[in-house]
Amino acid sequence: MRGLLTIGYEGASLQDFIETLKAASVTTLLDVRELPISRRKGFSKRALAEALEAEGIEYRHERDLGSPKAIRHQLHEDRDYDQFFDAFTTYLKSQRPLLRKLAAELDGRVALMCFERDPATCHRSIVAKQLESLTQLKTRHLGVKDGIAGQRARAGAGEGVPAA
Repeated sequence: MRGLLTIGYEGASLQDFIETLKAASVTTLLDVRELPISRRKGFSKRALAEALEAEGIEYRHERDLGSPKAIRHQLHEDRDYDQFFDAFTTYLKSQRPLLRKLAAELDGRVALMCFERDPATCHRSIVAKQLESLTQLKTRHLGVKDGIAGQRARAGAGEGVPAA
């Protein structure tokens, strides 16, 4: 692994999400949702994998790095993020062999993905910290840049065309 990033798609369009990944030179998107489904168009597993593949970005889903249902439901009930992160950290200890395997297998620039825009409210930050300890990499959190898809399309529209 040459780079470790995280990204959330909350409030993002699929086009802006993908352009943000491309701008950061992401080679693999590691989906760390337990259930890779979404009400947001384009962010369910198959649709997202196809869209990323079309842009040359590998998609990989690791269900066991998602927050288990019981832990998620407790957070929805009490909104206690400290308890949520403690419970998820304890759970993640059982996934240490998977984390070691990923640290050894994954190559390139890898972005961990979940829903939440703010990494401070998402379990992916805990997963990233565990991977940091195994890879000696520092995590960079990406924010989806609203409108980047349109900006990049306009910037590329004139390529190869001489100015008048």
